[in-house]
Amino acid sequence: MPGNSNLHDSSRNKQDEFYTNLQLVEDELKHYRAHFKGKRVLCNCDDPYESNFFKYFAMSFNSLGLKSLTATCYATSPVVYTQLDLFGEGMVVSRKERKGTQRGKQPYKIVINEVTDVNGDGRIDLADVEWLIKNKKNVLTKLKGDGDFRSPECVALLDEADIVVTNPPFSLFREYMALLMEHGKQFLIVGNMNAVTYREIFPLIRDNKVWLGNKSGHFWFKVPDSYEEKATDFKIDENGQKWRRMGNICWFTNLDIEKRHEEMTLFRHYSPEEYPTYDNYDAIEVSKTADIPCDWEGAIGVPITFMSQYNPDQFEIIRFRKGDDDRDFTINGKPTYFRIIIRRKQKGHSK
Repeated sequence: MPGNSNLHDSSRNKQDEFYTNLQLVEDELKHYRAHFKGKRVLCNCDDPYESNFFKYFAMSFNSLGLKSLTATCYATSPVVYTQLDLFGEGMVVSRKERKGTQRGKQPYKIVINEVTDVNGDGRIDLADVEWLIKNKKNVLTKLKGDGDFRSPECVALLDEADIVVTNPPFSLFREYMALLMEHGKQFLIVGNMNAVTYREIFPLIRDNKVWLGNKSGHFWFKVPDSYEEKATDFKIDENGQKWRRMGNICWFTNLDIEKRHEEMTLFRHYSPEEYPTYDNYDAIEVSKTADIPCDWEGAIGVPITFMSQYNPDQFEIIRFRKGDDDRDFTINGKPTYFRIIIRRKQKGHSK
């Protein structure tokens, strides 16, 4: 299964390399197709030869009506030309050959402004994109720096783009999100739902500047040969490829989709026995999103997984984690796990 390469930040997190499979990309992107017509898309954490984000947008360039597609890679990515034979031309290096081989020293960018049926086979596909890359000198060019998304030349590419779609390194998620917000970009990026709890991210969620995308859950990602083997949520397939299953993975975006406005059906009824009140905040504890009562109009503490079903037309977000005494919410003196305080906007029972 092909994969998408994150930037490798060895100084901060040597286990920060994950590769998003094509099915995961396709399953999410189909909900956003209307946003891309006439837009310039940037994948700035993606080696074009490895990235399934690049592959998806290259294959869908005309059906989406893109104006341009740009992808950049990071200099120290350990998997350049190792994971994906994107165009079926034998570019993949075997696992044996790649050992001891230095790769990824020269970062580059690919910019595509059109995809036409250049090979005359009556269809437009990756073979036509391959021709563009091989025969158009201005399509693939070297970068002056290391390809880090924070470098001046990559920030310049960010300024030129309309929508950014990628899987940024989890260890740099705060910095990556801050850069997107600073430059006012639309985006769809992969992250861990725990990022909702970051003090830099939660205000964006609360103020409806950022929200979760369509799908979330536990997903398998390819990882490099150097990845440390785990006792759980880890496997090696028949080809020797390592896989890691990550929990609470979700998409962060500021592109509106239909799911965001679907009303949650509430059927449970409030009782003080089932819904205790916090010691240090006037709100009831609801440990599962499905148990939100339909007949309670006050504040409610819910787990962060609520965000995957959050409808801003139905609920408002009040605060995160801390009670009136600026300590974690507690019940009978015992702290709860991270909770988001919400309140229903509509009165009466939800149908």
